[in-house]
Amino acid sequence: MDWKKKVFDDFRLYAVTDLKVDSPDVLKKIEAAYRGGADIVQLRSKVLSDAVLMRLGLRIKKIAEKAHKLFFVNDRMDLALAIGAEGVHLGQEDIPVRVARKLAKQAGLRVWVGKSTHCLKQALAAVDDGADYIGVGPVFATPTKPRVKSVGLRFVRQAAVRIRIPWVAIGGIDLGNIREVAAAGASRVAVVRAIFAAQDPESAARKLKRQLH
Repeated sequence: MDWKKKVFDDFRLYAVTDLKVDSPDVLKKIEAAYRGGADIVQLRSKVLSDAVLMRLGLRIKKIAEKAHKLFFVNDRMDLALAIGAEGVHLGQEDIPVRVARKLAKQAGLRVWVGKSTHCLKQALAAVDDGADYIGVGPVFATPTKPRVKSVGLRFVRQAAVRIRIPWVAIGGIDLGNIREVAAAGASRVAVVRAIFAAQDPESAARKLKRQLH
């Protein structure tokens, strides 16, 4: 088993950026997140240009390789393939998982494909479509998904019983509620602000990771 597969199989803490500006602090925060225990970092921005995302992505990939951690890209299979990211995370409005898988195969690359799901029906459909993992949420209200209603812990409990591939609880999770999410059955969580809006991202990641063990 190569180290990347082991990291994916065992991942617990998934850190997602929500970049509004191109700032040198971004790379420092990502390095800190990896040091603190983030197993995967996802490059996500709804506003930055493709050129900026490409440049940042290539830098993050180097940081991830050095840390022996994984680097995923949000939404954009084209960027994920161009950068050589280990994974891509797709939303409900993005290309189907099977199409992303076909594109990766054509490029001769192994890419883990994740899918956001907001109810059990979507989760089961993503599993049937061949997703490697799914996002379960948003568990709590979050400004990163303002148009998506929070699903609460019920969906987390359903996923714990019904979903047999890796799944990660996401949406408004922080140190104040992560124990509640874990108690509902989540062994993996994804966070945005809880790490990247923290004054000390490394310490924040370490504290979150500790709650998952």
